[in-house]
Amino acid sequence: MSEYWQPTNFAKHVIGAGDWQLLLDGTEVRLRNTDTTTIGHIGELEAPTFRRGIFWGTLTIALGGRSVRLTGLRNRDGAGLVTAVSAAIGNCRDLLVAREVVGWAGSLRRAIATQFADKGWLTRDFRNLWLSAKPVGDIAMLMGDPNLAERLGAPSHEVRDAVVLWNAELRGYLGILNEKHMATEATADKEFFDKVERSPLTEEQVRAVVCLDNRVQVIASAGSGKTSTMVAKAGYVLHRNLVPAEKILLLAFNADAAKELEQRIRDRLVPLGLDGTKVQAKTFHALGLEIIGQATGRKPSLAPWINDGADLVKLKEIVERLRGTESKFRKQWDLFRLVLARGLPEFGHESDDPTDWDPNSKSAGFRTLQGEVVKSHGERLIADWLFYNGVNYVYERPYEHETVDATHVQYHPDFYYPGINAYHEHFALDRNGHPPPEFTGYLDGVKWKRAVHRKFGTTLMETTMSELWDGAALERLSEEFTARGITLDPNPERPGFGPAPLKDEQLIRIFRTFLIHAKSNRLDDGHLRERVRAWSGTPSHFRHSVFLNLFEPLRAAWEQELVDARVIDFEDMLTMSADHLETGHWDPGHELVMVDEMQDASHARARLARALVDAPGRMLFAVGDDWQSINGFAGADLSVMTDFARWFGEGETLRLERTFRSPQSICNVSSTFVLKNPAQLRKQVVSSASEYSPSIIAAAVQRTDQYARAVRGHLDKLSARLRSGEIPAGERGLVTVLVLCRYRKLLHELQAAVRPKERSTNGWEGLDIRFHTVHGSKGLEADYVIIPGLTKGAYGFPSTIVDDPVLHLAMPAGDVYPLAEERRLFYVALTRAKRSVLLLSVAGKESQFLLELVRDHNIAVLDASGKATTAISCPVCRIGNLVQRTGKYGAFLGCSKFPACRHTQKPEKLAE
Repeated sequence: MSEYWQPTNFAKHVIGAGDWQLLLDGTEVRLRNTDTTTIGHIGELEAPTFRRGIFWGTLTIALGGRSVRLTGLRNRDGAGLVTAVSAAIGNCRDLLVAREVVGWAGSLRRAIATQFADKGWLTRDFRNLWLSAKPVGDIAMLMGDPNLAERLGAPSHEVRDAVVLWNAELRGYLGILNEKHMATEATADKEFFDKVERSPLTEEQVRAVVCLDNRVQVIASAGSGKTSTMVAKAGYVLHRNLVPAEKILLLAFNADAAKELEQRIRDRLVPLGLDGTKVQAKTFHALGLEIIGQATGRKPSLAPWINDGADLVKLKEIVERLRGTESKFRKQWDLFRLVLARGLPEFGHESDDPTDWDPNSKSAGFRTLQGEVVKSHGERLIADWLFYNGVNYVYERPYEHETVDATHVQYHPDFYYPGINAYHEHFALDRNGHPPPEFTGYLDGVKWKRAVHRKFGTTLMETTMSELWDGAALERLSEEFTARGITLDPNPERPGFGPAPLKDEQLIRIFRTFLIHAKSNRLDDGHLRERVRAWSGTPSHFRHSVFLNLFEPLRAAWEQELVDARVIDFEDMLTMSADHLETGHWDPGHELVMVDEMQDASHARARLARALVDAPGRMLFAVGDDWQSINGFAGADLSVMTDFARWFGEGETLRLERTFRSPQSICNVSSTFVLKNPAQLRKQVVSSASEYSPSIIAAAVQRTDQYARAVRGHLDKLSARLRSGEIPAGERGLVTVLVLCRYRKLLHELQAAVRPKERSTNGWEGLDIRFHTVHGSKGLEADYVIIPGLTKGAYGFPSTIVDDPVLHLAMPAGDVYPLAEERRLFYVALTRAKRSVLLLSVAGKESQFLLELVRDHNIAVLDASGKATTAISCPVCRIGNLVQRTGKYGAFLGCSKFPACRHTQKPEKLAE
């Protein structure tokens, strides 16, 4: 008869029957029978099986890949044996896991204390390390065992606490400890936080300073003290001996900002007895050159033509050289500039949003280079191509034969070519010969027109929208004209009567932006061609292809200029330095890297920042404001902020929402305005600044040349109010004023006109007046801000010179919200003000941004006498404004976006 021994303690588990025995001793397994002993590890032991015989059965146990068979066992004992052995194995394994849990929990607690002492935070890397070390298993069956601690040979409270910790969600557990540590540090180091900057740090700033996770993103409001936070963080880690001074690096986007950070650190930290002189503040460019020099032994030189607009001059030289030596390049350059600059819309929207009005035909459409108004974008492109090539045409001339009948009016073909007596129809058909679904009966019209020409024997040339998309239409037209005796005469200087074509300088700027993005994103010609192929069958395909035909020789010439001069450009420097870090050629060894203005980071800068901290234990502290991302033209990639975790891995996201600059009224208006774009990260801006009513003033002059008079008048009032004591002086006994313009042209005009010779050298008495573009005002502030030029149009604000769609070939997915970067730019302008903003426009030409403020915030637009004007947003399109017009039935109000919006109403409706 078999005998079974059940386990009674952790050390020994014995099961036996007859002449064999299974011994489980800790992690060791021994199988003994009369002849042999097999030794293995508990992890190698598999569940036993029992095979019944006629009278006697066989128990098989697999141990470490070897099978041990125990024979001579009675069949009736088999099931009991299997159950007993399986239970013993499971129980032993559970106890082993429990022992590991107790050991893991004890080690974790000791590590937590050490981590706080040495690193000041339970970081992401720390959490992941201990998550990976966490024992795996199921000890649920042991939870109710009152003798568990005794069986493990450990104090009961250690076992109990270990089980609780093992069952806890580690992220949350460590997060609670971090929060407790945060509160302790805020109290213990309050004296430091109160003295490290000129004003005591806010609670938000203290949180950002103390949080030392491996990846921390700080979303900072305008005027929230982000520079103070970065300086304080450097001071805090030095104060707590967490990071050596020489291992701290602050990265800025320009030399002035880097110098300011470096000086602030020295000014604030050295008096506190901290070694601020060894903390480094650099630009990305300076760091990149250093990395390349250290990695290769040869520090490169930057091209002298990439600063202060000289890059555009160099690119213009290349364009002029290629135009002079390459006839194909010259023709395609002119084709793009004159014909393709205005792209094509999506299929079915060729006639949407007309921009021009033909008073003769009383119809809206799109004005061509020759001067007539056509009905669709496709017709406009063809007409511009005909004009550029010197082909004589007449738009919608009545057909030479009468076609009027019970169901048809007189036929007007799209184009007539008198030189060859031929007609031309441009059909809205896709590659399958189908019109847009909403074009009911369109195909019947196509068939009727073809039948008319067959009936009267007249020549009909045809093109379709899909042929325009891939360039086949223009190629076929060229062949047909040549075959019919018309010699094409492409002439970019031919005088026209339509809108001014894209200027060479404007197109050069587009190519420069494209080059920056292509190099920053490491896209060679092959990658770009592959992207163009992805646009096949879309309205942009041909346009993108021609653009790349121009870009490839431009880029090759640019790169050759760099090679010949033995220099590199910024994009080369950033990508090369990131390459060296990623491949391990050199490591500067910075433990804490802080990046300022993260919203302006390009793909290449983000790679460099990521590579700097791509080692265990290193910390990235990135500060920025996606609401102030305004440098897309310089390669900025907003996704670096809005998709921070994808770029740098998971981490903490903190916010600095308290501003010390603009009053709450300006914060409310500007925040509501910028958050119209749902892609912007949300934050609730709270102001500590005093209110100066009215904080936002809007005024309209009659003509743009009256801006200077309006600015002078506002400065006169400010100076008088300062002298009377109505408004207080600011720092240095002065009141600061910023005049901000969207474009340099208006800026220079105002600079020349707003400073009469009889004024003092300081400007108006008591006023410190400065002039900047809005782009150049980042980081600046003033008591009063004046923003002229808030009109609609190409050079208004917002500017309708939007980023060219071709840039998407070299850029990440951009903003889909209309005028997204212009909206952020206006936000930047508004939030420079510490007291008040004056918005200046032209009556009847108010920009949609100004009208949005009028509509959403009841801001009145005043005329020169101080009376409110009727600047009212159009209730239909909500983009244009209502302007006074006169028709045959008298005065009425019409939308300024006419003909795109044809809303009209009676003047008296405004009073309702």
